[in-house]
Amino acid sequence: MAKSDTQIIKSFDLKDELSSEIWFLDGDTYKMKPEIRKALLDVVENYVDFTDLELDIEDITLTGSLSNYNWSDFSDVDLHIIMDFPGGPKSLLKKYLDSKRIIWNSLRDVTIKDFDVEVYAQDSNEPHFASGVYSVLYDEWIVEPTRGEDIEIDTQKLLSKAKGWMEKIDTIEVNAKRKEPQEVLNDIQKFKDKLKKYRGSGLKDEGEYSYENLAFKFLRRNDYLKKINDVRNELIDKTLTVEQKVSDI
Repeated sequence: MAKSDTQIIKSFDLKDELSSEIWFLDGDTYKMKPEIRKALLDVVENYVDFTDLELDIEDITLTGSLSNYNWSDFSDVDLHIIMDFPGGPKSLLKKYLDSKRIIWNSLRDVTIKDFDVEVYAQDSNEPHFASGVYSVLYDEWIVEPTRGEDIEIDTQKLLSKAKGWMEKIDTIEVNAKRKEPQEVLNDIQKFKDKLKKYRGSGLKDEGEYSYENLAFKFLRRNDYLKKINDVRNELIDKTLTVEQKVSDI
């Protein structure tokens, strides 16, 4: 069932504790539950087997809201496989692993305690801005989160920013019915690059509660990012399809 704008914005509220499904208190510090850690390592092993490559993995980290106090029912298990890519984030190896990740995610329906699992191959030199990062491989915090003060979100400001992006996605969806597929695919790639840069700028300057990052999460939680990905996939299918003529039937 689709969530209302109010429900999505409410999901950004800080919790008093980390998720008890993932973590337990060991003294004053949260530790990952052993059965969760084992399950996550098994997930990565399955993904690595799927790539058909021998990967030199430096670390495996959990990041995102599940490693912080802003987790919710919308949270994903964001697993990052950290490697040193020769040639950096735009190397052929990185592109190959990204394509395999997309295929793997589409073939697997993996959840951990009802949280969807997302696997991402990250260059060790790639900037990553997060206030909570846990090494699943070494079973220790890299960046231990602190709850901090409750943050008051300007609902109208957030909705204004998010709906600006939603209108762009709606326009792309309409154009997909009247423009050449490759032209729209190019527009989608430009849109995705722009949105990534927009979110990254907010994370760098103001952190996870920047309106840029919250707008991105809003689009993910109301399925608008899914909408543009669905349009993209349909267009790719269309460009690869050869229609059969009536005379050929």
